[in-house]
Amino acid sequence: MSWSFPVGRLLGSELRVHATFFLLLGWIGLSAYSSGGTAAALDSLSFVVLLFACVVAHEYGHALMARRFGIRTPDITLLPIGGLARLDRMPERPAQEIAVALAGPAVNVVIWAVLIALGADTSVDALSDPTATGNLAGRIAAVNLALALFNMIPAFPMDGGRVLRAALALGTDRVRATRIAARAGQVFALLLAVWGLTSGNLILLLIAAFVIFAAESEAQDVSSRDIARGLFMRDAMITQFERLRPGDTLGMAGQTLIRTTQHEFPVLDDNGTLLGFLTRQALFTAMAEGSTNRPVAEVMTSEIPQLGLAAPLVQVLDALQTAPAVAAVDRHGRVLGYVTSENVGELMVLRRPR
Repeated sequence: MSWSFPVGRLLGSELRVHATFFLLLGWIGLSAYSSGGTAAALDSLSFVVLLFACVVAHEYGHALMARRFGIRTPDITLLPIGGLARLDRMPERPAQEIAVALAGPAVNVVIWAVLIALGADTSVDALSDPTATGNLAGRIAAVNLALALFNMIPAFPMDGGRVLRAALALGTDRVRATRIAARAGQVFALLLAVWGLTSGNLILLLIAAFVIFAAESEAQDVSSRDIARGLFMRDAMITQFERLRPGDTLGMAGQTLIRTTQHEFPVLDDNGTLLGFLTRQALFTAMAEGSTNRPVAEVMTSEIPQLGLAAPLVQVLDALQTAPAVAAVDRHGRVLGYVTSENVGELMVLRRPR
């Protein structure tokens, strides 16, 4: 995810923090300091840091349960509105999806139960009284229970919405189940947005916007994967393209960009073997820095998945989650074509039932 950076690895997943998270910390710290001084600022920041530690634990609940079904979680990103565990793929068996969805809220319930057992006092509710200070354990306990309950609202793509989608998939196809759960999520998001507007709560508006767009995005992804079944790499790949050599300058690449319709360029050696891809965004960024004489090899993305012509298109879609393109290669490793999210999207539009 752009604007995020890694802070380490834990349990096989890279933990990332979005830059805007620090803006949230700064805003909360300054607000608390202006109303209650240094002690209030430290208390508020401690509460937020512990809260988001619980959010990270929630996401690792999803990740560790997914691992039991052979699904990797490359990274977990901490955002101002919560956490996001990026799974390699979503489990398609309803029972597995329910287990993965419930694992996150279950972690919050366990944290709440442990704190209560240790004597945490929840008489001061962190949700009803955001300005409360002190009683840190009680506030953390209360907010963990609230997180578990909130996430179990049957609104896709929240955890409760995924449980709803899995339950619906027991009686209908996955595409229709996803569409119904996504609509439920968007209706909930609109109600949340109204609440945020009337109460002046910016966080609720951000959550509502996230739910609306994430629900639509995943509904489209599931629909695309359904269409992709039975299709292969050769059905979607681009075969007519301009290529670059590693020693070509960015200025030369810019001229090639102007005279073609390509958004990315494979960088090949003299034998036609793929070295990487130069994306339009990377080209623009480097040229904006005045680096027109740099070789493209210094700017290209080198970690590009390579698959054969008979690779299932669903496998290509999985690979595109973390790369700008997927190269189609022959048995000697020579590039025959490539696939991007854009041209796969065009294929899906053409094949989608009307």
